[in-house]
Amino acid sequence: MSLAPSDRELVVEELGREPTPAEETLFENLWSEHCAYRSSRPLLSAFDSDGSQVVVGPGDDAAVVALPTAEDADDVYVTMGIESHNHPSYVDPFDGAATGVGGIVRDTLSMGAYPIALADSLYFGDFDREHSRYLFEGVVEGISHYGNCIGVPTVTGSVAFHDDYEGNPLVNVACIGLLTEERLVTAEAQRAGNKLVLVGNATGRDGLGGASFASEDLSEDAETEDRPAVQVGDPYTEKLLIEANEELLDGDLIESARDLGAAGLGGASSELVAKGGLGADIDLDRVHQREPEMNALEILLAESQERMCYEVRPENVGAVEAIAEKYELGCSVIGEVTEGNYVCSFDGETVVDCDAEYLAEGAPMNDLDHVPPEQPASDLPEVGLEEAFEAVVASPNTASKRWVYRQYDHEVGTRTAMKPGDDAAIMAIREAVGDDGNGVGLAFSSGADPNWTDCAPYEGARAIALENATNVAAKGATPLAAVDCLNGGNPEKPDVYGGFRAIVDGLAEMCSRLDTPVVGGNVSLYNDSPAGPIPPTPTLAIVGTKSGFDAPTATLDGEGTLLVVGDTDGRLGGSEYLAQFGGADRFPAVPDAPAALIDAIADVATDETTLSTHDVSHGGLAVTLAELVGDAGATVELTPEPTPAGALFSEAPGRVVVETTAPDAVHERLDGVGSVTEIGTATASGRLELTVGETTLAYGAGEIATLRGVISRELA
Repeated sequence: MSLAPSDRELVVEELGREPTPAEETLFENLWSEHCAYRSSRPLLSAFDSDGSQVVVGPGDDAAVVALPTAEDADDVYVTMGIESHNHPSYVDPFDGAATGVGGIVRDTLSMGAYPIALADSLYFGDFDREHSRYLFEGVVEGISHYGNCIGVPTVTGSVAFHDDYEGNPLVNVACIGLLTEERLVTAEAQRAGNKLVLVGNATGRDGLGGASFASEDLSEDAETEDRPAVQVGDPYTEKLLIEANEELLDGDLIESARDLGAAGLGGASSELVAKGGLGADIDLDRVHQREPEMNALEILLAESQERMCYEVRPENVGAVEAIAEKYELGCSVIGEVTEGNYVCSFDGETVVDCDAEYLAEGAPMNDLDHVPPEQPASDLPEVGLEEAFEAVVASPNTASKRWVYRQYDHEVGTRTAMKPGDDAAIMAIREAVGDDGNGVGLAFSSGADPNWTDCAPYEGARAIALENATNVAAKGATPLAAVDCLNGGNPEKPDVYGGFRAIVDGLAEMCSRLDTPVVGGNVSLYNDSPAGPIPPTPTLAIVGTKSGFDAPTATLDGEGTLLVVGDTDGRLGGSEYLAQFGGADRFPAVPDAPAALIDAIADVATDETTLSTHDVSHGGLAVTLAELVGDAGATVELTPEPTPAGALFSEAPGRVVVETTAPDAVHERLDGVGSVTEIGTATASGRLELTVGETTLAYGAGEIATLRGVISRELA
């Protein structure tokens, strides 16, 4: 860890002296890309974060949005947050992924919310590679272990494999929490004279320099050399912290809060007081420690897990200490909020003395060159439809992810009304009462497709936003808000930064058109390694709301007509078809009126004549139809326009297959909004008979299950 010479000059000018070793390292971490967003913050103004439902927008530990409720009902809020733990998950996949879960849960706690659901979006190198499978298995085990132990269900997410993640996987975890208006807490210090209280695990030396580690490319020896920068989690302590936090809120004992994540105590405490325009006086000797002879720098920057920093009124300190003791959590009164500088002392000496706002917010932004990406020209392979169908349906990217989600406890908490494996999860929010007297169903979807944004960053990012919105709409919900995790490679490379800028603009543009505010998020850059940069990867986590908790599933009922809602131009750019067989094409177009289309899909999904719904995305209609087949099957005929491959494998977003007993009503609802195409009928046979032009394919449910079971089969 070392402060860049240009940054050091600014710090010396601000302080009027040479920085102490602790100050220099603290500035280096808080001014790192990971903490300060130096290459991305200038771009983030593209996102629209406003809306009547937005209570707390970007800039806090998590965003807060209000659920739609009846006029005479109490206000019910949900928190939304998303984080990356990419570099740590490469070095130590189990602990890296596990502590990613722990961190986003504590972000939820710091807003006064109780965590109710997690989503994981995971990206690895080619599934056929042994190292990719090692990382994949370790990450899933880490997420399942931590989430299961703390009792927060993992209910949705995504998994993608792409060669360019071989040297740098991505682990993005989102969390939603539940709270009421009177329990809302922010990370903004309120008043000088209040005490700063550290609650949770003792501080050790794990995770030292984690923020700096996350702000540089991975090296060839990262798995051994950077292991000390990876935190070690203790989910059982986190569970105690969750319950203690609830009791602190019940007693109205917290004025503000921040979890200890990147840059440890130094990051959390300085950011907390800086947001309130205040300072702090902290005695590092008071911090409860688990290792002997720790120095000031280690105490300030260690990223030991399961720790919270609370602002507490002096008269409430005793009550906070009593609750911490009840839950067998460490508790230290480490200092107080002041109207002066951010000051830390250790062993009788002042080791930090600077303006808190300058430390937390003063990093200069980067002005980087960029090269705008271009879409490829069309160069399509010639492949038989049977060979193509079996290859695409059996690809690890489109195959069943049951091996992943069966390891997660997705029902703990008794809120999961729609479980993993469908387009979106649905959480039952019984505390929120709608105008019809029902509770609110909270639909939750998260993911991205690296094939899309590798082909066309801007267009692919737009499609990712629309696809996640389609996921919640297919379950009858209308989008409420979203958070994003923007992952990119080394921004100092103009082509890499050009792709990153394009995904920001594409995601922002489509979310704006969907009237869905992006209320928070995370940026992770320098996801680069000797193997090269990752594809620009904009994970979006979106929630939508509906009346009640019931929704049509993505499994055929067997008694309805099959319709495709939405349009496609047949382009194959970014498709799994091209990933399997090579070639290139432009990315498919998006609908002209996406918001109206999403509203119409949600209306169709809630109609009592709708029997099943499933979005069309990764793998195109081929995969959608394969996933719909179970005990019931289908007879389907597709027009081979503009090409048979385009009809079957195009991944144009904003489309849903609907099984309905009232096709005329679907046509009527979509009139003037989007096309509706009848493609066949559901049957009781449990077979898929699919005709495209002059080619007919036929598969039983068992054959399809075998094709789609490649991940479970290979990792059994």
